[in-house]
Amino acid sequence: MTGLLVTVERMRWWHVAELLPIEQELFAPQPWSERLFWSELGQLDSRHYLVAVGDGSVVGYGGLCDYPDEAFVQTLAVATAAQGRGIGSRLLTALLDEAARRGQRTVSLEVRADNEAAQRLYSRHGFTRAGVRRRYYPGGVDALVLTRRTGPPGSVTPTLGG
Repeated sequence: MTGLLVTVERMRWWHVAELLPIEQELFAPQPWSERLFWSELGQLDSRHYLVAVGDGSVVGYGGLCDYPDEAFVQTLAVATAAQGRGIGSRLLTALLDEAARRGQRTVSLEVRADNEAAQRLYSRHGFTRAGVRRRYYPGGVDALVLTRRTGPPGSVTPTLGG
């Protein structure tokens, strides 16, 4: 995957089957099901899902939920073979831009306490720790609750933390 040219686009129904192996690889033993992804895609008023496509294949995806008082990053994933190429950052930036476009000033998410690479990504995008959900993930791993304020669309400059 060296030199992989990646585009970020709106997730469509035909992407779901292709992203399921990534979901299984990264989130077993509790991956999202095909049915759950379809349900999320059907909620256009409050959901925004994206895929990263490289060489005609889905290599990553992310989703945002627009609640009345904040936006929440539902999921963010990049295939192991495609990690380290800035794909997660591009997806996250696009989700943050969508949150700002929808008028949200706060974006939150949960991340495994043992996923240091993801925590570094979120920190680079201005997320700071807001809490902990003890033993939230399989195996008793804590979830860190992270939050940040949004800027105007197109802006990735954090307004909280650093």
